Amino acid sequence: MQAWEQTKDTINKAIDDKVPRLSAALSYYSIFSLAPLILIAISIAGAVFGEEAASGLLAHQLRSAIGANAAEAVQDMVMRTRKPSDNILATLIGLVVLLIGAGGVFGQLQDALNTVWGVMPKPGRVLKTVLRERFLSFSMVLGTGFMLLTSLILTTVLQATVDTISNILPVPGAVWTILNAAFAFVVVAALFAAIFKLLPDAHLEWSDVRFGAVLTAALFVAGKVLLGWYLGREATTSVYGSAGSLVLVLLWVYYTSLIMLLGAEFTQVHARARGRDIRPTSHAVRVSRTTETLPESEQHGTLAGATPAKK
Repeated sequence: MQAWEQTKDTINKAIDDKVPRLSAALSYYSIFSLAPLILIAISIAGAVFGEEAASGLLAHQLRSAIGANAAEAVQDMVMRTRKPSDNILATLIGLVVLLIGAGGVFGQLQDALNTVWGVMPKPGRVLKTVLRERFLSFSMVLGTGFMLLTSLILTTVLQATVDTISNILPVPGAVWTILNAAFAFVVVAALFAAIFKLLPDAHLEWSDVRFGAVLTAALFVAGKVLLGWYLGREATTSVYGSAGSLVLVLLWVYYTSLIMLLGAEFTQVHARARGRDIRPTSHAVRVSRTTETLPESEQHGTLAGATPAKK
């Protein structure tokens, strides 16, 4: 019964916060940040394993999530972004633009999460707030690269372990598949937990976000399988013609954004159901929402005391 009440409250709160519209705005912003974000993640992971291994893992994940055509479009965006320049100044400017672009999506995500938690940065501290948000956004970019690096390391360790055991005992291939899927789920849940905990301008404990992060990860993984099957069909791409690949990427990003924000809404509802009073941080304030009923004359588009114009 409690689960149903929390589900109902989550849906109502998502409608009040206009989560579908927030997801659409985040998706649009993410398209311009996608290539820089992937490039930085590959660079961080590639520093240890080599760019070829990092690119191969990311390409495999993209193909399984959005299909071969859309994955190829994203990889093409990344290749164009990383095209080298002979001009040092142009390279430095490009690096700055790259970091700003990659961090921008996390800034937009922070605004959306603040809406979910009912907080906002304090007015009058614009520069300090912006600098803090940029630093946090860059940290999340680096964190994403670190997660990819961790994924590569543990995947390699798991593969080596399975190969070693296979030489001694016969291990079915399904064991490796299950272990790999379980590890991928843990990584995704950890990433969602970090986003829910660190990005909003609210005091949150890890215990407040862990259940919501696990649920969000479960919905994300399940949706990735179904959406990957749908987006991988040739007929889906042909409907939109030459813009098909971009539309598929947008659909995938929109679904991811929607699931993430719905997970944040559930996390907020679940935390409050446990009696947690979520407070804004020292540089933020709580946003209260009030509803005012207009006089009947104003509801019909006529100011009080005024008369409609004669035809």
